[in-house]
Amino acid sequence: MIAQILLLALGFGALIKGADWLVDGGAALARKYKISELAIGLTVVAFGTSMPELVVNVFAAYQAHSDIVYGNIIGSNIFNLFAILGIAGLISPLVVQSSTVWKEIPLSFVAAFLLFFLSNRCFSDTLTLSRFDGIILLLFFCAFLYYVFIHLKGDELGSPVSNRHDLPTLRIVLYIVLGLTFLAIGGRMVVVNSVKLASALGVSQTIVGLTIVAAGTSLPELATSVVAAIKKSNDIAVGNIIGSNIFNVFFILGISALINPIDYNIKFNFDIYFLGAGTIMLFSAMFSGKKKKLDRWEAGVLLIFYIGYTLMLIRRNV
Repeated sequence: MIAQILLLALGFGALIKGADWLVDGGAALARKYKISELAIGLTVVAFGTSMPELVVNVFAAYQAHSDIVYGNIIGSNIFNLFAILGIAGLISPLVVQSSTVWKEIPLSFVAAFLLFFLSNRCFSDTLTLSRFDGIILLLFFCAFLYYVFIHLKGDELGSPVSNRHDLPTLRIVLYIVLGLTFLAIGGRMVVVNSVKLASALGVSQTIVGLTIVAAGTSLPELATSVVAAIKKSNDIAVGNIIGSNIFNVFFILGISALINPIDYNIKFNFDIYFLGAGTIMLFSAMFSGKKKKLDRWEAGVLLIFYIGYTLMLIRRNV
């Protein structure tokens, strides 16, 4: 078991470093085109920090570990929303663009609702996310990308980012290639050793996916949003989380279903309810005042809810 823990930690390390390089390279590439911070947060940074989830799910779907596939996505989104925004909001109150409150946050709720609907009432007689369902999710992802890109140059997604810190093109390419390589290696290690660890500890893959795997693959989001909050880059801090949650459901789960139809465990329904309720809480918190803002006390409430949820999972241990 010690060997599995060490290899799992090494796998997470490779995922984090790979995502770090990919985000640096991708953000530098985006800055060449003077894209706004919110647009970068919703797309380049969100995609880069979601790469660990993607790689883990690709391997898990291929090996038919359905509980890891679902647990990783739902658990990561819950960790992003409650834990990461909670921590970032405690560091600095998060004031965001109006479009984030009125469009991106509701879209992340739509993603959670669609996840629930397709998983519980799929177009088949069994609770399975089919390849056709995967196509539906990917179509929603394409619609999301279309929304972002038609506003890239506009004021709606914020002012353009300065390109004074651009990296040389060769270094950008190197970062992206190394990032993808480390992500592939780390993702394989995480899936293999998390399954072995679950077996050794006598706990279900559902719990491992919702906790260890989900939190581990969300470490890039945590690091990115914390640093962004410290630097007062609120649009990146929030856009990274909302964008990642949208990416996770529409893109990553869609790709996973295309690789292999995914059996759904109805016990995940409670976790989807919790995710949906948290999204509504975030919308209500930012909608309540004149400024679109998440105050420290509201961030603290999110973090307390996540701690309570984690304790409940430990007691549940299904």
